[in-house]
Amino acid sequence: MQLVFVTAEADPFAKTGGLGEVAGSLPAFLHKQGIDVRVIMPKYSNISAEFKKEFNHLAHFDVPVAWRKQYCGLEEMVYNGVPYYFIDNEYYFTRPQVYGEYDDAERFAFFSRAALESLIHIPGFKPDILHCHDWHTALIPLMLKEFYNRQPLYYPIKTVFTIHNLKYQGVFPKDVLGDVVGLGMDFYKENGLEFHGAINFMKGALLYADQITTVSPTYAEEIQNPFYGENLDGLLRKRREFLTGILNGIDYEAYNPLNDSHLVMPFHDLDVAKKENKKHIQTLMGLPVREDSAVLGMVSRLVDQKGLDLLAHVLEELLELDIQMVILGTGEHKYEEMLKSYASNYPEKLAIRLEFSDQLAHQIYAGADMFLMPSRFEPCGIAQMIAMRYGTIPIVRETGGLKDTVFAYNDITGTGNGFSFMNYNAHELLFTVQRALSIYQENKSIWNNLRLRGMERDFSWNRSAEAYVEIYKSLLHIS
Repeated sequence: MQLVFVTAEADPFAKTGGLGEVAGSLPAFLHKQGIDVRVIMPKYSNISAEFKKEFNHLAHFDVPVAWRKQYCGLEEMVYNGVPYYFIDNEYYFTRPQVYGEYDDAERFAFFSRAALESLIHIPGFKPDILHCHDWHTALIPLMLKEFYNRQPLYYPIKTVFTIHNLKYQGVFPKDVLGDVVGLGMDFYKENGLEFHGAINFMKGALLYADQITTVSPTYAEEIQNPFYGENLDGLLRKRREFLTGILNGIDYEAYNPLNDSHLVMPFHDLDVAKKENKKHIQTLMGLPVREDSAVLGMVSRLVDQKGLDLLAHVLEELLELDIQMVILGTGEHKYEEMLKSYASNYPEKLAIRLEFSDQLAHQIYAGADMFLMPSRFEPCGIAQMIAMRYGTIPIVRETGGLKDTVFAYNDITGTGNGFSFMNYNAHELLFTVQRALSIYQENKSIWNNLRLRGMERDFSWNRSAEAYVEIYKSLLHIS
């Protein structure tokens, strides 16, 4: 089986979030299962020079972008046993950021077409499946059928499209259809790319991909309903027989409490290591070292999706409890300012860092007692899985991948690995924290069992990789 991942980002070359984590981890696990997997991504100017000096030039060729002919270089590097191919065009990819440019429609239309054109320049390789990720590559299943259906290399290829976050769909003015994508107005219709007076790249994949996946079973169900469906729920319901939810995994080498170089003490003795890492995060964040006070951690974008509006309603009440909070992240100005104000008023209770630091994130996962994720929606979420790996109890809202990974502690049966609340309600969040805090303070044996259950759960990529392999096999009719 020969497989190509096409993605706008992949760790360690470029990563802005969960997509980069997946595209950087999953191919290596598929490779271990004997699949010939390759990855195609843009050659961004801010990829590390240490990596770039290892790139080998394979070919250069022109790529059609509607009426334009644009230069494309193809460069290769093998990383963790997986060949990565980099689409080189300085005009499109010498930018300060991966996304958010004025011409993203043209940049990623070019990238999608270039990824397809590059296949004939990879020696000795004939792909069976193209696995495309998020709106940046969503035109590929449509382009494959419309522009390449008569070419022998291309027409047997099957396509898989993964939705990492349905909120971001690639919606652009309708003149992009002809001027950038190179398609006629016959595709500007309900059963085409038309979307409320604009065009929608993601619709191309939802209509034309052979199989659609998303990143948790619950999210796959949720997005077929209007509340979560972002105006595409009707189309997703129509294609529900081709839609599967597969939970993301985490990289157990990158997040290994036994040998994590970011920690002040590895977890060879859970109780001792937890105490030392907790003291370290309290000291590092400028909080008083109080062993008995529970530390509640957050590593998050500071936006409504992540439940910051709920937190805003009850933060003062939370800070009146016997807890300390440490928050790492950046986001909307109003939430950054709110947190700065509360941190100033409660300097012994709340510490914030308005940045992203991988090292500090690891230290929060390891040093906190509880980890807060009150998300409005969460396609998968990996922070709750990482937190559990480090013996930190998650407190989450029951949505998407949070619902699939965190099971509320049951007083009667003693089962569960965390705490959760159902409704998107600020006081349900507050009550859930209060419940967790009461068990933390009053019943250490229950708390320790919750920690151990979370640490024993298998959130590795092995399980998820096997599920993807089954989908690939079904498309190729391999038993």
